[in-house]
Amino acid sequence: LDDVYAARISAAVLLAEVVRCLLTVRDEKIQRMESLLADLAASEDRIPLSTEQIIELIGQHIKLKGTSRLPVLVVAAAYQCASAYLGERILPLHSHNAADEQTGALGDLEITLINDDRIVTCYEMKTRQVTIEDIERGLQKIAHLERAVDNYIFITTDVIEEGVSKYAASVYERTGGVEVVILDCLSFLRHFLHLFHRLRLIYLETYQQLLLAEPESAVSDSIKEVFLTLRKALESEA
Repeated sequence: LDDVYAARISAAVLLAEVVRCLLTVRDEKIQRMESLLADLAASEDRIPLSTEQIIELIGQHIKLKGTSRLPVLVVAAAYQCASAYLGERILPLHSHNAADEQTGALGDLEITLINDDRIVTCYEMKTRQVTIEDIERGLQKIAHLERAVDNYIFITTDVIEEGVSKYAASVYERTGGVEVVILDCLSFLRHFLHLFHRLRLIYLETYQQLLLAEPESAVSDSIKEVFLTLRKALESEA
């Protein structure tokens, strides 16, 4: 920029160099990702990962900074790969940066019956402790519905306070039958994978596909690469 200001180079030359650097960075990222995926494909003949190894893998991944989107993908992948068994389907995910007030969403994930558009379950994800205020805001969002949801579920990666958990259970009668509950993210995943044990590898692939499809504004390329690296390391040990 100093050289452009001093007329030592033209703005057009600077622009061309910036674009060249950006393309180089993009191509390097693509090459690294393709290499990691190729390494995983080459290890397909190894013993498949166990349920607990998959939980360990995702547990390590969501502990990283900049992973607030991942709990959404953890639950979304569960519904996608087990939809036929559950008789339920997940509505398309909203943008990570879009507020519920902008999209009209009831939560981070919305679940309907396969043959019905009515939302029966909402999930709201937190990477912090869930508070009573969070529960009240959730109830405000569903208060206008003609037919109430059956479940409003909070998924957290933090500690669940007993008092808040009891408060969540106490709103059942007040809401006329809406179940509000707070679940630990990894505990949810552990129960799901053991319940649908034979789907565990399909789940892992579904989660990975959702992860890689996320825009960089939601999940950075470095976070995606770390997941593939962690998976490769675990599968090498198997």
